[in-house]
Amino acid sequence: MKFKIEKADPGSNARAGIITTAHGEIATPIFMPVGTAGSVKAVHRHELVRDINAQIILGNTYHLFLRPGLETLRAAGGLHGFAGWERPLLTDSGGFQVFSLAENRRIKEEGCTFQSHIDGSRHLFTPERVMDIERVIGADMMMAFDVCAPGESDYRHARETMELTHRWLDRCIKHFNETEPLYGYEQALLPIVQGCKYADLRRKSAEFVASKEAEANAIGGLAVGEPTETMYEMIEVVNAILPKDKPRYLMGVGTPANLLEGIERGVDMFDCVMPTRNGRNGLLFTKHGTINVKNSKWATCFEPIDPESTAESDRSYTLAYLHHLIKAEEILGLQICSIHNLAFYMWLVRTAREHIVEGDYTQWKASVLPELGRRL
Repeated sequence: MKFKIEKADPGSNARAGIITTAHGEIATPIFMPVGTAGSVKAVHRHELVRDINAQIILGNTYHLFLRPGLETLRAAGGLHGFAGWERPLLTDSGGFQVFSLAENRRIKEEGCTFQSHIDGSRHLFTPERVMDIERVIGADMMMAFDVCAPGESDYRHARETMELTHRWLDRCIKHFNETEPLYGYEQALLPIVQGCKYADLRRKSAEFVASKEAEANAIGGLAVGEPTETMYEMIEVVNAILPKDKPRYLMGVGTPANLLEGIERGVDMFDCVMPTRNGRNGLLFTKHGTINVKNSKWATCFEPIDPESTAESDRSYTLAYLHHLIKAEEILGLQICSIHNLAFYMWLVRTAREHIVEGDYTQWKASVLPELGRRL
């Protein structure tokens, strides 16, 4: 994997770059649609390519391990072959999913024992096992196995989980270096900075991660309950230490405003379920604010959803029709909302990149943020 910074914004830490992988190039900053179980919910592959222009999507090790399972994925040639996705892929290690299974998992030095949410079966994820699983899935970028502390964690718990994450990272790197890709192309291993809301822990973790000289680095454990301003502060602390010549990935974030603030602070990659999850609940993100399409005010609005969108459905269907579909609980409504929101997120990062290249990112960001936060 290679990374080239094409332009840096003179008024901030924002930068426009190109990540080159075995499955193609990714223009940064970039948002990655979440395809947890091998699909982006309610969105066809051709829509991801044609309407949304997703340059990379994300799959999840925990979910793919449980279903369809490693035997099926290996027989298909990995997730690329199984899902018919020819562009880059990233796999989350499952650390956050294990974190969210608080009542059904036990973390110890060896790894994490957890109970499947599907059938109750018990499994053990170790750093070595996760590397093997991610080799089988075959993503271009593999995440290290980490421990995510809740945003309200006390200092001692945050320190202990960070230190365990560091020990697991060393084991991930060792096993990654001792194994080979399975499908004829290289994979990159990304370490994850932890440390919760504590600046000194974040600095220590960022220094540890930076010392590994990985091809890209990630910031985890944010947007998990801490105040938004604290999240921004931690991004600044970490990005002051992580190498500037390597991509920086902020995991699980977030709102349109979060993306723009993260970009200003030097983040290159984002993922979040928000555009699709909120879309399935009838909430649309637009450049003029958010629309709750369930509201009766849209029942007689016969304007296109977004006449300037890259998504055909945004130009073809009206807000009134979409209101009807959502109220009638028609699956098509969930699909249209999901496509719209993902197309909007792609527009947002693409336009951010254009303004970084033009050298006026901070001015543009300041002009659009008030609009993005409005409720229409």
